[in-house]
Amino acid sequence: MAQARFVEIGRVVYANFGPESGKLCVIVDVIDAKRALVDGPTTGVIRQQMPFSRISLTEFVLPIKRNQKSANVAKSFDEHEIIKKWNASHAGKHVASALRRASLTDFERFKLMVAQKKKSLLVKKEMKKIKPKH
Repeated sequence: MAQARFVEIGRVVYANFGPESGKLCVIVDVIDAKRALVDGPTTGVIRQQMPFSRISLTEFVLPIKRNQKSANVAKSFDEHEIIKKWNASHAGKHVASALRRASLTDFERFKLMVAQKKKSLLVKKEMKKIKPKH
């Protein structure tokens, strides 16, 4: 299958490493084959160059021109409700779930493990009833 997401001006990206980790920003310009100029005035990411290895491309693209001002990027970002769309997307839900799991205490992790074991046992019992005998 062909690649569906391309590096392009206006592509919303998720910073997955470094001090800006966990924030959304927009590609404003492509510097070279390994770096892009990104800006995220709404999410607190200052305009800076970022290597492609530290960002993940999202499905969202904003209709902005090359090297737009931060104010115009912020306006477009808010008009298209990117934060809302991100939180509703599969990737956004996955990131939120991972953050929630990472913030659990030992006792909460233990309770989760016990609940998963109970669920697994119930599923096995029901599958045993359904499974035909040979």
